[in-house]
Amino acid sequence: MKRLVVLTGAGISAESGISTFRDQNGLWEGHDVMEVASPEGWHKNRELVLDFYNQRRKACLNAKPNSAHLLLADLEKDFDVTIITQNVDDLHEKAGSSKVIHLHGELFKAQSTADPSLVYPVNGWEIKLGDKCEKGSQLRPFIVWFGEQVPMMESAINTAEQADIFAVVGTSLLVYPAAGLIMYCSAEVPKFLIDIKLPVLPAMQNLTKIEAKASTGVVKMAEILRDRHF
Repeated sequence: MKRLVVLTGAGISAESGISTFRDQNGLWEGHDVMEVASPEGWHKNRELVLDFYNQRRKACLNAKPNSAHLLLADLEKDFDVTIITQNVDDLHEKAGSSKVIHLHGELFKAQSTADPSLVYPVNGWEIKLGDKCEKGSQLRPFIVWFGEQVPMMESAINTAEQADIFAVVGTSLLVYPAAGLIMYCSAEVPKFLIDIKLPVLPAMQNLTKIEAKASTGVVKMAEILRDRHF
């Protein structure tokens, strides 16, 4: 079974009504990004940061996967599919994808501030001031903030290197290191680029561009994959 690796970004979740966080003016839900998504912001105002992610979590609780999520999960019937996502929501899991690598963390998990290896599920939508880990330290969102290392990057690179087919869905490829994953694929690997506004990439072999929203583009990709009998 061929290994299909799919890198997904905010565009795939936007069709499920989930905010892409960052507006055109660079603000996230009215906040400067460094206020709510950096270690400095956390140290400055923990209550603000917790509330920001609590609201995101609350909004995601009832969000449903859209046809793009569902079709990627359905492709597991024909391919060994691994999703590498920049999104922190759980829509790929809700859709039924069995192998998901979250590069930027997971919204429905909390992490110890004293010991990053201590990670807990969030029941409901709130992490409150005073919620502590077993070592007595305040819990924080399990999110990779600006200025922090991306712990799952090595796993994502290894997965990209082993891909027989690689797809990029719903991302502008502006956020590194995730944006560089496509460069780890061999030249002969078929690649798909799907977005409503296609990002500019260096010239590369075997690249199929589909300028469309995620749901429409994934359908077209699936048709191509099946027509070519990959």
